[in-house]
Amino acid sequence: MGWELDFWGKFRRGIEAADASYFASIAQYDDVQVLVAAQAASLYASIRTIELRLRIAHENAALQKRSLEITERLFASGNESELDVQQAKSLYLGTIATIPELEGSLRQTQNALSVLLARPPGPLPEMADGREKIPEADLAVIVDMPADLLRRRPDVRAAEMQLAAQSALIGVSEAALYPSIALAGSLGLSATSLNGSARTLDWVAGPALVWNIFDYGRLENQVLVQDARFQQLHEQYQDAVLRAAREIDDAAVSFATSRAQVGILEEAVQAAKRSLDIATVQYREGLVDFERVLDSQRTLFSQQERLVTVRGSVTQSLIALYKAMGGGWQAGRTRPLLDDGTREAMGERSDWKGLLSAPLPPPTEELPQPRQKDAQ
Repeated sequence: MGWELDFWGKFRRGIEAADASYFASIAQYDDVQVLVAAQAASLYASIRTIELRLRIAHENAALQKRSLEITERLFASGNESELDVQQAKSLYLGTIATIPELEGSLRQTQNALSVLLARPPGPLPEMADGREKIPEADLAVIVDMPADLLRRRPDVRAAEMQLAAQSALIGVSEAALYPSIALAGSLGLSATSLNGSARTLDWVAGPALVWNIFDYGRLENQVLVQDARFQQLHEQYQDAVLRAAREIDDAAVSFATSRAQVGILEEAVQAAKRSLDIATVQYREGLVDFERVLDSQRTLFSQQERLVTVRGSVTQSLIALYKAMGGGWQAGRTRPLLDDGTREAMGERSDWKGLLSAPLPPPTEELPQPRQKDAQ
């Protein structure tokens, strides 16, 4: 038996390093949850955007088809030239050609969302409600976001915990420079089956001191290696914070600018509708040629497409902002790490002794902090 005194803190610092590594792995788990939640929300918004684009394409195709039928009747009666018919037909067929592409993109996005949620490919029945409705948000949602959320971002927390673990390893390396003091003892009993043979009981107890004095140079260099790794992780931590700040600012700017475009494009769509109505009336009265009607139809379709696309961009920017702030991982702490099927399958193969059911620490768990003095 032997008991080494933790006189220089070698074991304490080793425990700190293990704890920090554990929290870093949990932060990486949280980061995966943020990515999955953001991807699911992004795919949902994309599906709603494509659905609305499809509706607009069908509505404009129906409008352009009526114009084509009018020009065909007028051409048949000798009141219009074939040029108007072909122009109307070209515009109508061009709009129709966009529908299969949108339908294919819609199905592919639905499949991506289904697979992400571990469901068979295809449309999700839960999405029957809210069809063709893009989620909206006002600028006020980004005003009250506290800056402290940046530190709660999982990848930043993971980098911070890795830095803390490396800081503790510096202490472990420094402890190796000093002698280790232990209390050791042994107990032995010897005997044979022969009659009259002696039985002996031996025991030894006392302190032990071990000092790698001849490896002092190598141990000093090992401290320098751990210190260099600490500095490397420190730079990576700073880079993670800067990248997080940039992603937040980029997403906030994109959300604000896209949100400002919505109002402008809504007016543009109303103006395009009014322009088409006026051009249609003037064409019927013979004041303008059919080219003005076609131009108005093209403008209306284009402005409606831009409006829907920008509305989708607003939602995507808001999702990117919440992802950049590291939101969405807190709810995952209340759920088990594994589903029931996976837990049972792993339990049948090996005895995990309750590890598969062990809960994660709550989101408010105090995290260990790196000790800067260890790197000095």
